Amino acid sequence: MNTLPSARVKLESRSLAAAAYDQRRQMLQLDFRDGTRYLYSGIAPKLYREFLCASSQGSFFNRYIRTDFPYVKIASKN
Repeated sequence: MNTLPSARVKLESRSLAAAAYDQRRQMLQLDFRDGTRYLYSGIAPKLYREFLCASSQGSFFNRYIRTDFPYVKIASKN
């Protein structure tokens, strides 16, 4: 699976490094600080905006995304 074509947004999080979102496909790519990369599907635009605006994006991810949406681990660019 390839990465999303949208621009990556750097995140201010201890666990998350960056995010990319494809609104048309409702897919969210998250790059973790440990180098792993996951692609989550079914992420509505409103949820993505709330994620970006959260005071703690890591906590928001753990509470509202991590176990609630289908995902696949994808190869990272190194």
